[in-house]
Amino acid sequence: MMGQSHAVSGALVFAATAPFLPEALFGVAPRPSEVLIGTLLCAGASLLPDLDHHDATPAHLLGPLSRGLCRLVSWLCGGHRHATHSLAFVALAGWGTRLGVTRLGHPFALTLTFVLLALAARALHLHPPGHGLTAWVTAVGLAGVGTATVAAWFPGITLWLPYAVCLGALTHLLGDCLTRRGVPLLWPYRKRFELVLIRRTGSRLETRFLVPVMTVATFVALWFAAFAPLFALG
Repeated sequence: MMGQSHAVSGALVFAATAPFLPEALFGVAPRPSEVLIGTLLCAGASLLPDLDHHDATPAHLLGPLSRGLCRLVSWLCGGHRHATHSLAFVALAGWGTRLGVTRLGHPFALTLTFVLLALAARALHLHPPGHGLTAWVTAVGLAGVGTATVAAWFPGITLWLPYAVCLGALTHLLGDCLTRRGVPLLWPYRKRFELVLIRRTGSRLETRFLVPVMTVATFVALWFAAFAPLFALG
């Protein structure tokens, strides 16, 4: 799947599960504002498994630096759709995030928040077209504003961030299972799991049907999870 598809699916899954699963995990339901920021963070986290691809959304985040990092990850993991496309990576991403926010606190949480929001801005095309300086500045600027907002108004971000990272990474894997080649969910066991519904990345089925449908579904889920409670309180 393309980066936009992964980001939209990550946003949809978070918005749809926020009123239920987080409360079961943490004993408290997220505030409407937390649902909104969590939806964007999960959209960004859904791009993390593609750290193994030299031309995916993460590779364009910091120019040559991020492309070099993605090439290194690809080499270490055996290429695209190997180690980073497994349940082991999902667990590692969640554990690493939990360890980071526990040991390093808000500086780590805000740094990761900035990265995830920048990834979401690029994948969701919340910037001028292309990969030029204007697009990069816009994505980074939006991520900066979002991170400043989180720093000022979301002191509990350390509680929700590992959940958003895990859910986003897992959603990416499930999305790629719908395409040819599938993913090695049980890596290092090499068997690939697939249920091919999308035969070609970027096909009309994906770009003209799935993405619009998931986008509408995300806004519907956000309405029930975030906006409807606000009107009820009013």
